[in-house]
Amino acid sequence: MFRISPEEHESLRSQFVTSNEGRGGRRYQPHVFTENGVAMLSSILKSETAIDVNIAIMRTFTQLRSFMMLEKELVTRMSSLEMNTAEVFKVVFEKLDSLDEQLPSFKKDRV
Repeated sequence: MFRISPEEHESLRSQFVTSNEGRGGRRYQPHVFTENGVAMLSSILKSETAIDVNIAIMRTFTQLRSFMMLEKELVTRMSSLEMNTAEVFKVVFEKLDSLDEQLPSFKKDRV
């Protein structure tokens, strides 16, 4: 268990629209648990409620991990698509340039 930094607290506070410190909001940084900390708590706490909450928290960590893996995969795929697209556009523009060079130039009459 540890306390989050003031910057992390401010980020969370603004995301969840909690009250300002001057209006009865938190005056200290909240404590948070790591995934391992939650797992260790389950070996200490024996009540049904504690076990149910622990299971819910562990499932949340599992979902968070899978979302993070999905994000990495999507970033990798997007980067690959960007590179492939850049190569395709390069070829297309090269072909257009070569066609432009082959066409005779016409003078346009002013109207």
